[in-house]
Amino acid sequence: MTDRPWLSAYPPGVPADIDASVYPSLVALMEESFRNYADRVAYSFMGKEVTYRQTDTLSQTFAAYLQGLGLARGDRVAVMMPNVPQYPVAVAAILRAGYVVVNVNPLYTPRELEHQLKDSGSKAIVILENFASTLEQCLAATQVKHIVLCAMGDMLGALKGALVNYVVRNARKLVPAFNLPGAVRFKEALSRGSRGTLKKVDLKPDDVAVLQYTGGTTGVSKGAVLLHRNIIANLLQSEAWNDPAMKKVPAGEQPTGVCALPLYHIFAFTVGMMLSMRTGAKLILIPNPRDLAGTLKELSKHTFHSLPAVSTLFNGLAHHPDFHTVNWSNLKVSVGGGMAVQGAVAKLWLDKTGCPICEGYGLSETSPSASCNPSTSTEFTGTIGVPLPSTWMKLLDDDGNEVGPGQPGEIAIKGPQVMAGYWQRPDETAKVMTADGYFKSGDIGTVDARGYFKIVDRKKDMVLVSGFNVYPNEVEEVVGMLDGVLECAVVGVADDKTGEAVKLVVVKKNPALTEDQVREYCRTNLTGYKQPKVVEFRTDLPKTPVGKILRRELRDKK
Repeated sequence: MTDRPWLSAYPPGVPADIDASVYPSLVALMEESFRNYADRVAYSFMGKEVTYRQTDTLSQTFAAYLQGLGLARGDRVAVMMPNVPQYPVAVAAILRAGYVVVNVNPLYTPRELEHQLKDSGSKAIVILENFASTLEQCLAATQVKHIVLCAMGDMLGALKGALVNYVVRNARKLVPAFNLPGAVRFKEALSRGSRGTLKKVDLKPDDVAVLQYTGGTTGVSKGAVLLHRNIIANLLQSEAWNDPAMKKVPAGEQPTGVCALPLYHIFAFTVGMMLSMRTGAKLILIPNPRDLAGTLKELSKHTFHSLPAVSTLFNGLAHHPDFHTVNWSNLKVSVGGGMAVQGAVAKLWLDKTGCPICEGYGLSETSPSASCNPSTSTEFTGTIGVPLPSTWMKLLDDDGNEVGPGQPGEIAIKGPQVMAGYWQRPDETAKVMTADGYFKSGDIGTVDARGYFKIVDRKKDMVLVSGFNVYPNEVEEVVGMLDGVLECAVVGVADDKTGEAVKLVVVKKNPALTEDQVREYCRTNLTGYKQPKVVEFRTDLPKTPVGKILRRELRDKK
């Protein structure tokens, strides 16, 4: 597709293209914001406000500490925390010191964490103490030499911080016992860093900024290599896209966003944290969005203008009895991403807030945003919108030929936000990149004459649970190692709360195997969203003549 029919759908003022070369690196972008917005609030967390100036100073100090460890330029540093203010400080520090951020889901099991740390070759990790026991169980198998331990109350001031840490550790028992000799506390790391100086690193657009792990059709989690220019491009694309709506924020009012999606997820990382940094916005950090009452209580204290979320979060908030305690009248843009937004949820949200959900689409491999509905939309379209500025999308058949409007094909994406490839996996990269530079998404879509794309199916067997990818092969491989299991298969089933849920079908080798045993084993080896909601035992699995399991048949039978 050489022309871009979708440009006619762009609201006035949204450019056809953006210039990602305005910054040589994310560090240059962040340092500009530190200068321009020094006295503004950057982050609000549990009643504590952190300014851009404080974020600048803390990240410089922490970067000096990291450099003092003797890491080489380009070394990987893992970050394993929920939405706490140490997260953006750590990310800014890692990048300023010349290293690569590896975002890690803090709810990972030891098995999952070990794979990611080994695969990325991470030499250091910044981790909240709540998850330190997980690290302890796999540390010996990794290359991690340096551990920085954070606590919930680290940045809340002496009195409140001590109180919060006491409650987290003693009252709520959220910090399992651990033993990590040589680990350095966050405050001690800052103290050591303050005695050193940060050596400026000359970063280039093609330097690696982030390894963002995603599953694959093989079930092996792979690191999408996101360069500085990829993330810069995507946040500039998102800024241009949201601008018509954000222009409605009253003059003199600081733009404010809600960060309820986890920062280790690329949607929150780019469209939350990095875009907020670029625009001088305040970001309200929500550490546990599953606590809907706590989330609404926090939001009731703020005036806010943007809320990126997944369908399940919009739905949960809208149905909560405390929804009315929040002033939603200032909300200018609600961006739905990570999973399909359900029409009923979009209608309810519009009815209750007056702000329509603009559904977008993207992947870890595209930093993540590729398309979105215009921010000026007044109704829910049920599509994933049109490609963002500087982005081309087309639909391909199984032979790689482009198909026309109305015909289903695999969505392929080209633009400055598309990853450099998978970390140390040229074979996997070759499978998803076309000769002319398009990334093949694995999603089947259609496009209408105006350039609006719609997802109709998935080529992969992936299950999408609340915006998180679950790869059947990974779950099957794990369950297959349980004594008593002859074979098993995983499919996605519809779920009112999470969009899709994991269904596990097991053929027993040992008749005594129980559902409870299977569930307990899954709890130990798989993070929450990968665990089966439905466990079913059968005498056999449907297969092709060559023995390949027919997941589609299992899906159809529900």
